Amino acid sequence: MNVLGIIASGVAALFITVALAKSARRVALRPHVPNEPGGRAPRAEALRRTGGATAVLGVATATGVALWLGAADDAAGSVGGLLAGAGIVAALGLVHDLKPLWTALRLAVQTAAAILVVCLAGLPPAAGVLAALWIVLVTNAFALLDHADGLLTAVGLVTAAGLLACALVGGDPALALLPTTLVAGLAGFLLHTWHPARLRLGATGAQFTGFALAASGALILAAAPSGRAAWAALPALATVALADSTLVLISRRRAARSPLRDTDDHIAHRLRRVRVTVPGAAVLTALWAAVPVATGTLVYAELLHPAFLLLPLAGTAAAVFALLRIPAYGSPRTTPSRTAPSGAAPSRTAAARRAQASGVGAAIPAAASAPGAKASAPGAPAARTAAGHPTVPPPPTGRPPAEAATAAAERG
Repeated sequence: MNVLGIIASGVAALFITVALAKSARRVALRPHVPNEPGGRAPRAEALRRTGGATAVLGVATATGVALWLGAADDAAGSVGGLLAGAGIVAALGLVHDLKPLWTALRLAVQTAAAILVVCLAGLPPAAGVLAALWIVLVTNAFALLDHADGLLTAVGLVTAAGLLACALVGGDPALALLPTTLVAGLAGFLLHTWHPARLRLGATGAQFTGFALAASGALILAAAPSGRAAWAALPALATVALADSTLVLISRRRAARSPLRDTDDHIAHRLRRVRVTVPGAAVLTALWAAVPVATGTLVYAELLHPAFLLLPLAGTAAAVFALLRIPAYGSPRTTPSRTAPSGAAPSRTAAARRAQASGVGAAIPAAASAPGAKASAPGAPAARTAAGHPTVPPPPTGRPPAEAATAAAERG
């Protein structure tokens, strides 16, 4: 395959993706149907959520036409298997966007698609098993980057550009076909998924992008000349995706959370907690990805020693450690206990509260409550003076009534 064919395929993927994404965006953002909650029609919202299908169609159409025209030459089987496997996982992602599927089912389909790729590529059994495991791992690692507007699109664009350079340097231009169309398709879709996103990659575009990047890297590694350090250079291109997965697993392990339960603990979420904007998080992550991608490409081209790969790996480890120090989970809410502590008397009983409610403003005890006087009937009004004031009983003397009367007569 010549350079002109690669360029033509990329241009075709760009125009197809832009045209399809523009049409899908127009439908997704049209005025809502009256008497419908949410301000947007359900079909339009579903189209917005599955907008990544436009990028998939653009890339797949351009790649398929190039294969039909014989652009891949002797590597038609490898490229065809790669495109078929990516299409299978994209279809799986589309179903998952419309109705969530079990994790085990998704992993089974991804594994079957990876096996199809390695079989059509003619890899030896041992290398094929390792390649299939790598494809499934990196596919899901890249798919997890779809947690912020424009993040996966930007990182995928940088990674695909690195794979394209490695394929061209390695002397096998046929394997550069899918990375070329993927670069063009993601570039055409980036404007629509940038913050605020009008369309989303969703599981359709995320699974397709991750699988295409992982499978392309595995095939380029298998076809690399023996003198190149491809075993170290090409895995470095997935550094950021693997770092995000490592960050999530460590964080959820520390917090005793399920590793399969998605929450706000990814790279962009933690950057947002330190007041980085959504576009800023996407730019920072893409620049982070560009460092190992550029280093790996230069090592693959034999312009740098493989030892230089330790620099971006050490920087990535330091970044993960720093991100782990940013709290990702809110502290659980504690409800104050209403039970009195053991051995402590309650402040007020129910009877006391009822007595206080019924006796607010009660009169001072009447003179009938004095010693020797007859108790008044319950609920009888208190004795009052002519001026209307309640009478106050005399202070208790501690004497019987007869002695009290004699003392009063003596004083008189």
